[in-house]
Amino acid sequence: MLPAALLMRADLPDQLFTPTSRARLDRLVSLPPAPWTGWSDATPAALRRTELLLTGWGCPRLGVAELAAMPRLRAVVHTGGSVKELLDPAVWERGVRVTTSARANAVPVADYTVAMVLLAGKNVLAAADRYRRSLDRRALLTGYPATGNADRTVGLVGASRVGRLVAARLSDLGFRLLCHDPFLEPDDAERLGVRPVELAHLLRESSIVSLHAPLTPETAGMIDAAGLSLLPDGATLINTARAGLLDQEALLGHLRTGRLSAVLDVTDPEPLPLDHPLRALPNVLVTPHVAGAQGSELRRLGDQAVEEVDRFVRGLPAADPVLVERLPFLA
Repeated sequence: MLPAALLMRADLPDQLFTPTSRARLDRLVSLPPAPWTGWSDATPAALRRTELLLTGWGCPRLGVAELAAMPRLRAVVHTGGSVKELLDPAVWERGVRVTTSARANAVPVADYTVAMVLLAGKNVLAAADRYRRSLDRRALLTGYPATGNADRTVGLVGASRVGRLVAARLSDLGFRLLCHDPFLEPDDAERLGVRPVELAHLLRESSIVSLHAPLTPETAGMIDAAGLSLLPDGATLINTARAGLLDQEALLGHLRTGRLSAVLDVTDPEPLPLDHPLRALPNVLVTPHVAGAQGSELRRLGDQAVEEVDRFVRGLPAADPVLVERLPFLA
């Protein structure tokens, strides 16, 4: 049986794998009795014979030295999303197969985003704030002429895995969708039900903007002060991607005046200090990076990882390989 190892937080395997998926995994590979939480947990002999690593949150970086200690390693199956900070480029140079569970992790992020788009369209933050301060039923129900999700335009920045799932869901709900992604092919745009546009056009025309681009040198700060000023009054910005995509201080200025609203699942720093002004503004919902897989959703990540192990053992191509040439474009 293929020698393998789990390299992740000690509590994570029980969250990732149901009894059924763990039994399937144990039929495919031979695992040590406990996960390695660090390289010191593994003996030199165990490292030398390991051919497949199942990695997860909390695992240490696999660098050149670790790779040299694992001469038989042929595959890394990551149960999380991004592997950029986890794996040294030497892993790909040696021909090791790398996969992630990013496809499974994209599902709850898309679900969270769609929920926030719908709430933003109903002006829920403003309505909840007014409700805290007023008993005037008529004012509470009629004070928002721009409320409603019918005929609303939503701008999606990035046609990533999450962005594509969001587009599909919102298209089914009847939203007009704009998308900015320089790598989005016309045929893909048509299938997704989005209209490709330049970023400035998207910002000017969208009452709700959701960010789904990876953080790269090219995308860092792409939603800057000038871009934020293009958003129409009353617009909502949703960020479930990376905090570095936008100028948070410039956004804060618009939020303080009430011109814009925001839903931020990622911030800089993370977590925000308790006295940070974003925490106190009534037109801002800040959540602690919960859009991705949480709780029972982790089982989807484990199921996808076990499927990749099965494909590797049977000699099949990876379902979701991480290709080295795609790394600059991945989250």
